Amino acid sequence: MRIIFLGPPGVGKGTQADVIATRFAIAKISTGDLLRDGVANGTSLGLKAKQYMDSGGLVPDEVVIGLIEEKLTAPESQSGFLLDGFPRTVAQANTLSEILKTKNQSLDKVVYFVLPKEEIVRRLSGRRSCPKCRAVFHIESIPPKKADVCDFCCTALVQRSDDQPETIQARLSVYEEQTAPLIEYYRGTNILCELDGSGTVTDVQERLLAALSGS
Repeated sequence: MRIIFLGPPGVGKGTQADVIATRFAIAKISTGDLLRDGVANGTSLGLKAKQYMDSGGLVPDEVVIGLIEEKLTAPESQSGFLLDGFPRTVAQANTLSEILKTKNQSLDKVVYFVLPKEEIVRRLSGRRSCPKCRAVFHIESIPPKKADVCDFCCTALVQRSDDQPETIQARLSVYEEQTAPLIEYYRGTNILCELDGSGTVTDVQERLLAALSGS
C-alpha cells in the first residue's frame, strides 16, 4: 500500500501515520522527521532547512526531494510506504509521480485531513515534544504524567519553534498559498479521500481505517 496524508499542520496526520504504518507494515516517511534529523545532526541539508523551518516557510524542493527519494529507494519502503508531509506543492507532486514511474509504482490513496483553523491553532500551540525519543504530548488532551517531562525517557519536553503561535499562523498561510492546490491536483486522480479530523484520536482512526478499506 502506498499512501499520502495531506492537510494543514496540526490536523493529526503524524499521529495517525504511526498507527497506519504499523498496522499495514509499511514505511512511514515523514519529511518533518527527516529534516529535524538533519538539523539535530548538523548536516548541510539540515542547516539549510533550519532557517526556513524556524520562520514557518517551506523548505526548498531540492532539499526535501533528495531526502524523500533516498527513503523511497530504501529496502524498508519496497513493501509500501506512507508519506506524511510530502508532497507540499504541485511541483513536488509531479516530481513524486516521475520518481514512482521509474519504479513502476503508483499511489493507492491520498487522504486529506480536514479541521477548522481555530482547532488547529489550539492543538499546535499546546503541543509539547520530546527532543530525544520524539514522543508528542499535549497540555490538554495528552498531558505527560509529570509536567514538562517525557513519560518514556524522562527528557525535558520542549515547545518546538514551529509550534509557537506566531509561527503557526505563518505555517497556515504558507499552506493555504502553496499546499492547498494539491487537493484539486489529487482530486483529479480519483484517489483522494477527504477525512474529518475532529474528535478523539480513536474517532479519527476509525474513520481512517474505514476509508482505507474502501468502506
